[in-house]
Amino acid sequence: MTEQEPAEQSRSNDTARQRSEGASRRTFLGAVGTGTGLAALGMLGGSRPAGATSTERKHAGIPSELPSAIEIDEDALEVTLPLYEGRGPDDGVVYYVLTEASDIGKANQFGLNWAVKLKHIIGTDAIQEVAIGSSGQFNPNNPNNEFQGTVDFSLTRNVVPNDGTGFPPDVAEPGAEGDGTYSPFITTSDEKVVYNAPHVANDSGEHDQVLEMDTDEMTVTLQLVQGFYEFREIYYLTTDAYPGLVAALEGGTLVPNLSEAPAVGDRDLESSAREAIFPVVNGPPGQGLQSALQGQGGPHNITRSEQVCADLSDPTDCSLFYSPLWDLHPLRWEVPEDERTILEDHEEIIDLVLEGDISSFAEDGPANTLLGNIRALSAAVNCPVISVEEEEE
Repeated sequence: MTEQEPAEQSRSNDTARQRSEGASRRTFLGAVGTGTGLAALGMLGGSRPAGATSTERKHAGIPSELPSAIEIDEDALEVTLPLYEGRGPDDGVVYYVLTEASDIGKANQFGLNWAVKLKHIIGTDAIQEVAIGSSGQFNPNNPNNEFQGTVDFSLTRNVVPNDGTGFPPDVAEPGAEGDGTYSPFITTSDEKVVYNAPHVANDSGEHDQVLEMDTDEMTVTLQLVQGFYEFREIYYLTTDAYPGLVAALEGGTLVPNLSEAPAVGDRDLESSAREAIFPVVNGPPGQGLQSALQGQGGPHNITRSEQVCADLSDPTDCSLFYSPLWDLHPLRWEVPEDERTILEDHEEIIDLVLEGDISSFAEDGPANTLLGNIRALSAAVNCPVISVEEEEE
């Protein structure tokens, strides 16, 4: 047996399982309608009111646009979201957004993406507990929710490409850093539900991806990132990352605690809080880290999952593998520059890896057995999906 056969068989089994679980949810796309650095740098998308109740959304699924988004402008790469207020560890005001919940009912209630895999963060240092008083239920409209950790937004982001290929940069300094307790992933002592609630502002300043913030209307407009999923365009945020190089490239908050989220190179439903994303190091103009740092546009990473859930009463008809915590599987072309193409699909990538045209950039990282043994980097980025292009029928 050749070295490639186990990886190919693993990919085949994974693909078959995914197609079986996901066939009806992909057809659902047609029915519902729907960044700088490592994920650097349409139509307007309508939305339901922020915090719509489960009764109001009784028959809704998780659509291909974040339900709570106020406005999505894919042409301008911008999204406006509800802004929430809480208290930091020094009793100062913190502002945050909500994008995911690990509980399908809470996701439906608040108009969020459902990411069941986030439950595996509980019990690790990659989560912070929020005190909610005597209510027993997390309510984002409660300005007295108390966060254990917070962010220093006063730093100055500085990325200086090298004079040759651009990547790796000569200088890469993130513009924000979480303290020893901060994580965008939160839970409460009573509910044991995980929410993705990245901080976007406090007394020290604003997140680098904030374009506009209105604390009277309680809205915030953030930069979107464009990538690909199954040959379709996908748009997402980049809010937090580790290590410092990745956070600087992303324009995100450096959060060392994310390193404790299980686990690098693992996407198993029973253990992992992560899902894969594929950055290309040396792609053609218009894709890849070198291209982005040379000013040729965003890197246009390729994601492994979407967030859609067709039927809330049947979670198997949902994207069970989806997580906003992207596990980086960087790629390197091994063919001449004139033979490199824009990559738009993870199966296409796995085929090229098996053929030897592409290799893992993270040579010493763990091999992901569910993804053709592509190796993962010891890094992660919090990238909530905001919208996915509809699949053509």
